[in-house]
Amino acid sequence: MDEALLRGLTPGVLAVLIRRGADFAAAEDAVQDALVEAVRVWPDDPPRDAKGWLVTVAWRKFLDATRADTARRRREDRAEEEPAPGPAPAVDDTLRLYFLCAHPSLTPSSAVALTLRAVGGLTTRQIARAYLVPEATMAQRISRAKRTVSGVRFDRPGDVATVLRVLYLVFNEGYSGDVDLAAEAVRLTRQLAAVIDHPEVAGLLALMLLHHARRASRTAPDGSLVPLAEQDRGLWDTELIAEGVGILQAALARDRLGEFQAQAAIAALHADAPTAAETDWAQIVEWYDELVRLTGSPVVRLNRAVAVGEADGPRAGLAALAELDDSLPRYAAVAAHLHERDGDLATAARLYAEAARKAGNLAERDHLTRRAARLNARR
Repeated sequence: MDEALLRGLTPGVLAVLIRRGADFAAAEDAVQDALVEAVRVWPDDPPRDAKGWLVTVAWRKFLDATRADTARRRREDRAEEEPAPGPAPAVDDTLRLYFLCAHPSLTPSSAVALTLRAVGGLTTRQIARAYLVPEATMAQRISRAKRTVSGVRFDRPGDVATVLRVLYLVFNEGYSGDVDLAAEAVRLTRQLAAVIDHPEVAGLLALMLLHHARRASRTAPDGSLVPLAEQDRGLWDTELIAEGVGILQAALARDRLGEFQAQAAIAALHADAPTAAETDWAQIVEWYDELVRLTGSPVVRLNRAVAVGEADGPRAGLAALAELDDSLPRYAAVAAHLHERDGDLATAARLYAEAARKAGNLAERDHLTRRAARLNARR
């Protein structure tokens, strides 16, 4: 059984049922039932039109469930007559499904979970393992999200920015359990780029590819984090880098700059440098200036302070940092790095230890703790 094929067909099948009048929760249940049936039947009797088969079976499952529930009798009256088996329509409703899963009434965590379930085709168990939460907890989260979006009408275009934000959140989760969320986010963003022509969609895809290309160099054999400046660039995936740069250049040529394109441009400059010492930090600062203009984000300003410290010296970086709120996430880590570069090892060690206590995950905490210990040993 080709699991990748089933996962790839899932969003299109679900979208067809929703377009025919099924609400989201009922449609999603019917599609899951059809997938179970496919796993049982296909090995001995594979269909010629896989999507058409799934649409037909899922629609039957939906109608059966509707007829069995007297509370849904009115919906049954609105339902279309069961279509004859045959090729699935060529209309691609995947984009509509993306907008539904990224509905503004959902919390970010619920939108991500629903996207992975409905568009990604992952099971509730896989999503729960990826997020390191009990399966029952994730099931409740997804059920609430499905109830929230059931009955939502699409009488106006969806918000592409919200969809992109959800996909970006998926990518940033990285990898845990048996689901590679970074790779899944790349797959879903490729799928989105195939159905919507938008420079920011291309920008996000380029950004993901450029970051994903460095994945093999980000951790040492013992699992510890390896900072960008210390990574073995021979491990970077040059094909992914070339693809990402090509997509980015095409997006930038349309002269509709957005934040994901600007972030991708920064990632491309890092990827283009043969060594850390040859990084074009001055140009990176310019791109951070664009990002600040586009977003006004304090986190962007924090990252800009690092780039300023590399381009103009650590004291310039510290001056840029001083303009920001010291309660920002990673503020202490950035301050520690800049003080270390300025030769103030005592202050840097203290700040690394402070940053370690505030770290959001074990790998980051261990990395910062080792930094503090290394500097204390040198004093």
